[in-house]
Amino acid sequence: MRTHLYEFHKKNAKLTEFAGFEMPLWYDGIISEHLAVRESVGVFDVTHMGRYLITGRDAAKFLDKILTQNVASIKIYQGKISMICNELGGIVDDVFLFRLEEDKYLLICNAANRKKDYEWMIKHACNFSVNIMDISDNTAMFAVQGPKSLNVLHSIFNSNLSDLRFNYFKWINLDDLKIFVSRTGYTGEDGFELLLWDTPLSNPEKAYKVWEMILESGKEYNIKPCGLGARDTLRIEAGFCLYGNDINETITPLEAKLDFAIKFEKPDFIGREALLKQKTEGVKRVRVGVRSLEYGVLRSGYKILFNGKPAGEITSGTFSPLLKCGIGMGYVPPEISSPKTSINILIRGKAVRAEIAEMPFYKTTKYKKKGRIDDLQI
Repeated sequence: MRTHLYEFHKKNAKLTEFAGFEMPLWYDGIISEHLAVRESVGVFDVTHMGRYLITGRDAAKFLDKILTQNVASIKIYQGKISMICNELGGIVDDVFLFRLEEDKYLLICNAANRKKDYEWMIKHACNFSVNIMDISDNTAMFAVQGPKSLNVLHSIFNSNLSDLRFNYFKWINLDDLKIFVSRTGYTGEDGFELLLWDTPLSNPEKAYKVWEMILESGKEYNIKPCGLGARDTLRIEAGFCLYGNDINETITPLEAKLDFAIKFEKPDFIGREALLKQKTEGVKRVRVGVRSLEYGVLRSGYKILFNGKPAGEITSGTFSPLLKCGIGMGYVPPEISSPKTSINILIRGKAVRAEIAEMPFYKTTKYKKKGRIDDLQI
């Protein structure tokens, strides 16, 4: 599968396969793209993600049934992170839900779960008066991220986005194009995500026009188009999960420390009883940040050792372009999950010194608008 910008990516980037899509891994280089986002601005093509409109008289009731978030608490023009869980409390997907109108919602899901999530929703919609429409192939989606992202978009839209709160959106008209602009992202930086409405894959010209406008507007800030490589290193530095690596259907939100998105005050949602039981009894493993104390690039699958014995494994890892050391995430028993706890990571047969680390890994007060991480977890 390909996005609207495939020809641009093919011409300018190193391509890779991801979730069935031919996507850019990097253009100029992962490190330079990563630092552009931390220090100025970068733009990502994230059209591969899934997008669904949920409408109808029972839209809120239906979403409250399949999501852990309190849908009734979401205001029009607001979005919140939520989990779709199975009956055992495992994470089917982590999603972002926006309320467009009273009975109209936009659900954004991970690229790898587009088909699975749609089938899950259809399966559980039978007792509700609700309509689920897949608009993924009829919209394009870009992420403009970094401290200069506001400047870049202001000159394009001639609209004041500085008053747009984190996790909220507004509609902007650009010529004949209707654009959904939210103050959200996956990098740990201030930034925006753009959904270009009524922009089918068969007619990519509008998507190219906006993409080129973003790059042109960002020239004075040394904007860089960014690929999946930088997207991964940025989200790991910020401590964000990647579905399939850090979370899946065998891991619960409580184990993954995503309990901010669980609203137990709701009387019923899929997985509630299993999660409530786990909350009462306590978890046996928990997601933590890991930082190497000597040279070593952390990779998914590497074993975590405590006192020389296996205690868990890395689920996501990289070499931080910002911190110049190996960082990652993994799962360990709660009793060894405190920051600064000494551990080792088994890398090609060598026990490399490391420690449990707080997330995000970097000084967010220096590299992003203060409070961004907390705002993401409302």
